[in-house]
Formats: sequence, C-alpha cells, structure tokens
Amino acid sequence: MYTSKIPPTAKETPQQGEVVAVGKGKLTEDGKLIPLQVKVGDQVLFGKYAGTEVTIDGEEYLIMRESDIYAIINTNGQS
Repeated sequence: MYTSKIPPTAKETPQQGEVVAVGKGKLTEDGKLIPLQVKVGDQVLFGKYAGTEVTIDGEEYLIMRESDIYAIINTNGQS
C-alpha cells in the first residue's frame, strides 16, 4: 500500500459567494424541469476553478452550474 500527503499548495480551497441570480432549473431529456435547490441570497461554497468569470456593467460575476456548488452554508430565509 502506498500513501502520500497532498501538499497544502496543491489542495483546492473552496471559495465563498452569494447567489445573485438563478435560472428556472434543468430540463431532463424527456422535458421535465428539475428545480434548483439554491436561491437568490444563499451563501455558498464552490471550487476555486468552478464557473466562468464575466464582467457586466463593471461588476465581476461567476456563472456556474448548481453541480459546481459544494454546499449552501447560509440560506436567505425565503422559500
């Protein structure tokens, strides 16, 4: 058996952000809509290299799939 430690510089550290917009959900192949679990205002953790960076009206945003989100750490309190 072989084991090794991953050096701290090689580990991916999660990033944190606030959800500012969401889509309607994901369509399955048979046309059913699967609603998203995240909501506007949720605080989330995601991978360092997740999503695509875009700038809109001078503001930087990260567009990502819900599957790129590791965890919702604080919900916005709305249902």
